[in-house]
Amino acid sequence: MQSTVNYLWHTNDLLGQGATASVYKARNKKSGELVAVKVFNNASYLRPREVQVREFEVLRKLNHQNIVKLFAVEETGSSRQKVLVMEYCSSGSLLSVLDSPENTFGLPEDEFLVVLHCVVAGMNHLRENGIVHRDIKPGNIMRLMGEEGQSIYKLTDFGAARELDDDEKFVSVYGTEEYLHPDMYERAVLRKPQQKAFGVTVDLWSIGVTLYHAATGSLPFVPFGGPRRNKEIMYRITTEKPAGAIAGTQRRENGPLEWSYALPITCRLSMGLQSQLVPILANILEVEQARCWGFDQFFAETSDILQRNIIHVFSMSQAALHHVYIHAHNTIAIFLEAVYEQTSVAPQHQEYLFEGHLCVLDPSLSAQHIAHTTASSPLTLFSMASETPKGLAFRDPALDIPKFVPKVDLQADYNTAKGVLGAGYQSLRLSQALLGGQEMMLRGLHWVVEVLQTTCRRTLEITQTALFFLSSSLGTERFTTVAGGPETQELSGAAELRSRLRTLAEVLSRCSQNITETQMSLRNLSSELAKNRDQVHEDRSIQQIQCCLDKMYLIYKQFKKSRMQPGEPQGEPRLHCLVGVNFSHLAKRLLQVFQEERVQKYQAALVTHGKRMRMVHETRNHLRLVGCSVAACNTEAQGAQESLSKILDQMSHQLLQNRTGEAQASTPTTDPYPSPASKDLVLHMQELHQEMKLLAFDLQDNNRIIQRLSRVPVAPDA
Repeated sequence: MQSTVNYLWHTNDLLGQGATASVYKARNKKSGELVAVKVFNNASYLRPREVQVREFEVLRKLNHQNIVKLFAVEETGSSRQKVLVMEYCSSGSLLSVLDSPENTFGLPEDEFLVVLHCVVAGMNHLRENGIVHRDIKPGNIMRLMGEEGQSIYKLTDFGAARELDDDEKFVSVYGTEEYLHPDMYERAVLRKPQQKAFGVTVDLWSIGVTLYHAATGSLPFVPFGGPRRNKEIMYRITTEKPAGAIAGTQRRENGPLEWSYALPITCRLSMGLQSQLVPILANILEVEQARCWGFDQFFAETSDILQRNIIHVFSMSQAALHHVYIHAHNTIAIFLEAVYEQTSVAPQHQEYLFEGHLCVLDPSLSAQHIAHTTASSPLTLFSMASETPKGLAFRDPALDIPKFVPKVDLQADYNTAKGVLGAGYQSLRLSQALLGGQEMMLRGLHWVVEVLQTTCRRTLEITQTALFFLSSSLGTERFTTVAGGPETQELSGAAELRSRLRTLAEVLSRCSQNITETQMSLRNLSSELAKNRDQVHEDRSIQQIQCCLDKMYLIYKQFKKSRMQPGEPQGEPRLHCLVGVNFSHLAKRLLQVFQEERVQKYQAALVTHGKRMRMVHETRNHLRLVGCSVAACNTEAQGAQESLSKILDQMSHQLLQNRTGEAQASTPTTDPYPSPASKDLVLHMQELHQEMKLLAFDLQDNNRIIQRLSRVPVAPDA
């Protein structure tokens, strides 16, 4: 046990160790509160006096939620060693988070954004106070859990920090070699004499390497054999890196250097975030300080990302989920262009459904009018242009699984088990994404089919209404009554128009039958989709993979313990080998489930999805053509009805004049009242005329509805 006046700790509670100090978990003697104490060793007192007190002075100057707090500076009772009493972060460091097999391929997007926010905020506070850290790395970014369960990351270890303005330089060298700026690396690691002075931008290089590490789970610059075994190539990679490249690798001994301008396909960040992040990495991982961004631009660009809203979009044509980063004040037109960049679906071809209902996006409105989305409840994008679905692109996790060495090597076996387990977690995530995508394909198609069925119903109602009016207005009895007089030019024209209306009625009847057949086809497809959705919900491949992972994790913990305590029973060679065999069998079973139950089923579902999408596009286009035919018939019928109405109006007027003249010519004593037949004929003509006008009005109204139906899909009834 060791202590100061107010704090007590045991040397077994070691949290971290460096060249000049060790950090322990301690408790306040009065309150029992947990703290972290940094105890300086004898080597630390060999440094100049101003260097020894610099960390105290820097920490006393800082006060920010993303920087570890300094509570007190005390001394141990016996050796009088200096002790920094600091805030205790119970969840380890960012390095320990990345060291977890679950994060072998980097952090999930939500957690990465938290890291980005915390690091940017903490660094901004440093620059406001004129501090350069000089040792930014995942191990110096601590993590604790907030009251609401969210991660909070804090910068720590200010042993190398010093006050430095933007235009000042320093010549001393500090830091961890994998995260060092190449100029500092040349002098500190390669021990080459050079007279270069360094500015605050050296922190930007370290931030760039740290962010790449957090996003991918790997370092950006990796020579064959590793950074610590091949230092000259490590320096070459960082200094010869082309502009715009964010990573460099040497895959074989004395092999060529390979450059990457994008994050690897195994990265868990969405393409929407990657497109925002990669330019930042490219401009802070820049060797020449004159070409490297300054902190002002770095803060501006990272803040721009953090202030954006995420809109989740599931593209039916790609069968993939996208994250679109957009400012709330941007217009929807900008959002549509951003969707186009990720999906290649042009804005004029984009149609959206949200929770089964049509979502009409006005390009002139601000993006804040877009519905709140989540990964499980995204906007569903339907492209009016028929395309073959591409599906989710991914790398087979089996390609990243290392092999156990034949002989017992506790450290190597631990590393291998960690790598295999990391690939297992990647298989689980991919399986969840594939199954989720499969479910969204079916759900999106179901909604589109509902839209088409609604369009069918409404078009059919309009068609049948038009048929009803046409047939009722062309009743043979009444027209025969009117046309019962002598043959005239008007009667001949009316008969031709009536014949044309009959033809239009036959066309509408065929359209009605056509729509009914389409409805039947859509109902069959809807039944298929419901059946497939039930099958997806009954799928148990995720549970099988999770079961294998749980068992593998327990074995991994055994390997970890064996590495730390090789004398324990589990370190016995024969038992160790049997455990390794079991681990390998579980990994093989996991990959088998992934390939056969998830990948193959997903690929089959993708083929079926493509066929159904083509059918939906054909049905949609067919309905548009039918709608156009119905609209054209309505338009022609409307014109014919108006012409017929005019003829009937003229005939009625002429008949009325004739009957009036006859009545005036006859003597009152012989025929005091007009003939009842004459009166009925006039009334028939007037009624028929009125019906023609009403029919023309109804046809005109129907036409307007059909035109709307042909322009956009109709949302399903609520």
